[in-house]
Amino acid sequence: MHVYVFQSVKYELKQHKPWFDAKCLHFLDQRKQAKMQCLQFSNHSTVDNLNNVRREASRHFRNKKKEYLKAKIDELETNNKKITETCKGATNTLRTVTSLELM
Repeated sequence: MHVYVFQSVKYELKQHKPWFDAKCLHFLDQRKQAKMQCLQFSNHSTVDNLNNVRREASRHFRNKKKEYLKAKIDELETNNKKITETCKGATNTLRTVTSLELM
């Protein structure tokens, strides 16, 4: 009979996932513990617990990613508006200067 010993695995924050934070690490650790528990004691309650933990973790990850992407889109739209306004101002200035030179 094999005895599984759960060791808390320390995950490193991946740089290509800026939305991944300490709460996400907590959910990842919780999911790992539930999986190990399900493998050790395969019964209906541990399987249900694993499914619930997976669902909660997936929901949290999805919401964090959605929140991050929404903020990123808003930031890009704001920067685009600023650039557009700057370009319009530069174009108007150029037109004014050109019309004054033609006179």
